[in-house]
Amino acid sequence: MIATVEVTTPDGVADAYLARPDERPHPGVLLIADAYGLRPTIAEMADRIAADGYVVLAPNLFYRAGRSPVPPPPDLTDPERRSSFFRSLQPLIEQLTPERLAADGAAYLDRLGEVAAPGPVAITGYCMGGRVGWRIAAAQPDRVAALAGFHPGRLVTDAPDSPHRSAANLKAELYFGFADQDPSMTAEQIATLERTLQAAGARYRSEVYEGAQHGYTMADTAAYDEAARERHFRELRALLERTLGGRPRPAGEETAG
Repeated sequence: MIATVEVTTPDGVADAYLARPDERPHPGVLLIADAYGLRPTIAEMADRIAADGYVVLAPNLFYRAGRSPVPPPPDLTDPERRSSFFRSLQPLIEQLTPERLAADGAAYLDRLGEVAAPGPVAITGYCMGGRVGWRIAAAQPDRVAALAGFHPGRLVTDAPDSPHRSAANLKAELYFGFADQDPSMTAEQIATLERTLQAAGARYRSEVYEGAQHGYTMADTAAYDEAARERHFRELRALLERTLGGRPRPAGEETAG
C-alpha cells in the first residue's frame, strides 16, 4: 500500500511517500532518498521494505522549493546527462543546513509516529540521504534505534560541522555499505569514520561493496548493481529485524526484487 501524505514542518509542508503492508501499526522506517528525489525507484524500494512488516515514510527533502522541485530526470544511465542533472540540483542540496535537517527530521519522525507502532524507528539513507539520516539520528538520538547508510557520501569532511564529529551523539545501531572507489567517501575517509565511531563507543558495522559504484542501489542510474542492491536489502532487513522486529522471514526466503 503506497500513498502520498503531507508532513508539516517549521518551514512549510513536505510531501512524502508512505508505504505500509496493511492498515495495522508496524515499526517505522524513515527512508531518505538520494539527490534525485522521490521517483518510481524510491517508491519501489519503500514498498519492498514495507513488505517485510514496516511502515515506511520517504519525504521530499526539497519541499521548500515546491512539491516536485526535482524535474523528471533525464536518462540517468548516461553519465554525462547524470552529471549535468546533478549539478542543477546543487542549489537545492545547499539549502539543507544541519539546523534545517534537525528541524525537518523531528517533523518527519513525528509524522511517522502517527501511523507506525509506538517506539523508536530506523532510518535508511542513500547517497546524500546517508548524510541526512546521520544528521537526524544525531539530533534525535532517543527516537532512532537504527541507522543504515548505503553508498553515503561526505560523512567525513574538514568542515567544523562534518557529520562524523557528532558521532558521540548517536545511540542507534549503525550499518554502512560503502561503494568501492567512491570519491565522495574515500578509503581514508572511511578509516577516519571508523576510528571516530570506535572512540565514541558506537555499535556499528562498516563494509565496502567491492566493485560497486556510488549509487549502486538505484535501478534508474548507470551505477546500478543488482547484486549489490540485493546485498543492501539483506543487510537492511537484518538490521531492522535486530532493532525493530517486523516480520522475520523463514531461512532462505527472499522478497522478489
